[in-house]
Amino acid sequence: MSTQDKEPGSSKQKRLVSIDALRGFDMLWILGGGSLFKVIAELCGQPKLAEQMEHVEWNGFRFYDLIFPTFLFIVGVVLPFSLSQYTSLDAPDQPRSQAWIRIMRRTLLLLVFGWIYNGFLQFNFEEMRWTGVLQRIGICYFCAAVAVLLLNIRGQVILFAALLVGYWAVLRFIPAPGFAAYDLSQDGNLVGYVDRLLLPGKFCCYVVGDNEGLLSMFPAVATALLGVFAGHWLRSEKKPSVKAFGLALAACACLAAGYCWSLTFPINKVLWTSSFVLWAGGWSLGLLAAFYFVIDVLGFQRWAFVFVVIGMNPITMYLMQQFVDFKEMANFFAGGIAKYSGIFAPLVLVASAVTLKWLVLLFLFRTKTFLRV
Repeated sequence: MSTQDKEPGSSKQKRLVSIDALRGFDMLWILGGGSLFKVIAELCGQPKLAEQMEHVEWNGFRFYDLIFPTFLFIVGVVLPFSLSQYTSLDAPDQPRSQAWIRIMRRTLLLLVFGWIYNGFLQFNFEEMRWTGVLQRIGICYFCAAVAVLLLNIRGQVILFAALLVGYWAVLRFIPAPGFAAYDLSQDGNLVGYVDRLLLPGKFCCYVVGDNEGLLSMFPAVATALLGVFAGHWLRSEKKPSVKAFGLALAACACLAAGYCWSLTFPINKVLWTSSFVLWAGGWSLGLLAAFYFVIDVLGFQRWAFVFVVIGMNPITMYLMQQFVDFKEMANFFAGGIAKYSGIFAPLVLVASAVTLKWLVLLFLFRTKTFLRV
C-alpha cells in the first residue's frame, strides 16, 4: 500500500517517507526488535522495561499493546492517498469500478494469507484459528476503504463516533447469558460469548474468546478510521509544520479522551475497548507527528532508511518468518560467537536473527521486489 502526497501546484506525486518509516518502525518490534529490547533490558537489570515487550494480560497498557493498533492506524493513513484518484468529485482519474476491484483483491488476499498463516494447508480445521492479525487487517482495510469511497469526511467522523459509542452501548446494556450487562471480566464479557457462539476452531489469546474476535472488529475499524483522518490532514493544503503540529495536538486530545473514558470503560486490547482505540490512537498520532516532522518537514531522512526497508515489505517478512527458521539460521552463523559470549549469548543470537531478517528485506528492497497487498 503506497503513500503519496501531491505537491502543491503540480501533478507530480511525492512519497511521504515518514509513513514508510513509521510502518517499518512498528513492524521491527514484531520481527524481533521486541525480543532484542527485552534481552537488553534483562541484561541491564531492568525487568520493568522488559515487561513493556509483553502484552498486558487483561486491563492496562504496555508498549507492546501499541504495535498492532499502530499498524491498523497506518493502513488508514494510506487510504486517502491511495484512493484519491477514485474519489475526486469533479473529475475522477479512474472509474470507481477499478477501486472496488482493487479493494476486494487486497481484502481477499489478506484473508487468504491470514488463513494460510494459521495453518489452513494442514486441513485440520477443527484446531485452526479462523481469525487473526492479517484477517483483521483485511477487514479493517475493507471497511475503512469503503468509508473513504462512499462517505465524505463528516460522514467518516460520524461513523467513527458511532462505532466507539455503539460498541460501548452494546457491552453496557447487553449481557452475556448467565452474566450481568457490562461484565468485562475474562469469563463474563459479551465479546467472548459471541466468539464462542459463532467462531469455529481455536482461540487466541485467552481461553473463552479470541484476541481478534468478531465483535471487537467494530472498534478496530475505528482505529483504521482514525488513521484515515490523519491521512486527510496530511493531504490538505496546510503548511507542513502546521500539519505536524495538528497531528501532535490531535494526539494529546485522543490521549486525554481515552484516559477519561477508561475511568468507566477500561483500556483493554483483547476487547479492543473504545478507550483503547483512543489511547492507542493518541500514541499512534504522536508517533506519526514525530516521524513526519523529523523526516518530511525537517528533511532528516537518512537515519530512517533502516525502517523504510522494513516498511516497504511488512507483510512479506511477517509471513516469511512463519516458515523460515531465522532462529536456526542465526545459530548457524553466530552460534560460535554466542558460545564464547557468556551472558551476552542470547543478545548475540537475537540480534543476529533480526539482522538476517533485515538483510533479506534489504535484498528485496534493492531488487524492487515488493509484495503488493
